[in-house]
Amino acid sequence: MTEKLLNHRAEGPASAPPLLLGPSLGTSYALWDKVAPELSVTHRVVRWDLPGHGGSAADLIASGATVGDLAHLVLALADSLGIERFAYAGVSLGGAVGLQLAVDHPERVSSLAVICSSAHFNGSTPWQERAARVRRDGLDWLAESADTRWFTAGFTVPELVQDLRDAAPEAYAACCDALAAFDLRDRLADISARTLLVAGREDPATPPAHLREIADAVPGAALVELPGASHLAPAQCPEAVLTALRAHLGGTARRGMEVRREVLGDAHVDRAQARQTPFTARFQDFISRYAWGEIWTDPTLTRRERSMITLTALVAHGHYDELAMHVRAARSNGLTPEEIGAVLLQTAVYCGVPAANSAFATAQRVLAEEEERDGSAG
Repeated sequence: MTEKLLNHRAEGPASAPPLLLGPSLGTSYALWDKVAPELSVTHRVVRWDLPGHGGSAADLIASGATVGDLAHLVLALADSLGIERFAYAGVSLGGAVGLQLAVDHPERVSSLAVICSSAHFNGSTPWQERAARVRRDGLDWLAESADTRWFTAGFTVPELVQDLRDAAPEAYAACCDALAAFDLRDRLADISARTLLVAGREDPATPPAHLREIADAVPGAALVELPGASHLAPAQCPEAVLTALRAHLGGTARRGMEVRREVLGDAHVDRAQARQTPFTARFQDFISRYAWGEIWTDPTLTRRERSMITLTALVAHGHYDELAMHVRAARSNGLTPEEIGAVLLQTAVYCGVPAANSAFATAQRVLAEEEERDGSAG
């Protein structure tokens, strides 16, 4: 029997690094409408609905549920999509799910962003009382006061308030049960994922002090406070949330730049950076993030093997300026002149003699320059 999954929406290239986005209690994945499309430019974004919210079935959760149960549902969703390791960002209850994943399944979480959330939610009593009333009276009474809990005065997102009205009361109450039992304060120091905390200065539900508490306990965590933001910051202040998340998620670009320098050399990368303009900036970021931060860092192939593949591909397409650069890179990656020659000889068979002829001329020039430089240094 097929396991029932959380309702979700996936955006962005399937080959991009995965990013899972979790919602706040009472909302659907529409909470991320102004953020997810922008993040999907660089990530495979998967946003999901809580049980009984949006399009998720109410019977995915039961009375007495825990945040760990919700985390299990998120992992089942990731597994169904073939996602082994992912970045994660979540708001309120969605942020609590991220914390739970980070402490229980550190091998799955590459980075964590906890937005307008907490490691505890002010004790169990308020949530037990809310759950009891929701089971008795439904959700309309909560929807009437949603704006004051979620946003600053004068701001609203009617679609999100409607999400609350449309949620299944029993599933909502079970989520309250999970919040009532949630307290990870004594496990925060165990979190190893690179962690960002985002607080809304005007958030009455999870004030900045709650995020500071997490930031102080998680090794190396960063904290951003958003002026003018209340509890549902991605809906009220999407640009500020985007700025914080982009900086946080740029870890692959930073690692990519390190690898790019190791393979191509500081002088080449410095020249490329010096030539960068606003017009070419996104392309340079693309190279660092994907070519160097995702592909060249993949341990499946060695750098020697990647150099041989790259040389062949460049010959096949006649990219001889790039070939010269990657002949130098191949030497840095440990290939001998004889091995480079063997690679180019192979291209004569499969890419054509004229292409290999031009490639040998380019490689011979680069290797001669290298030999002359080495001789001068000696």
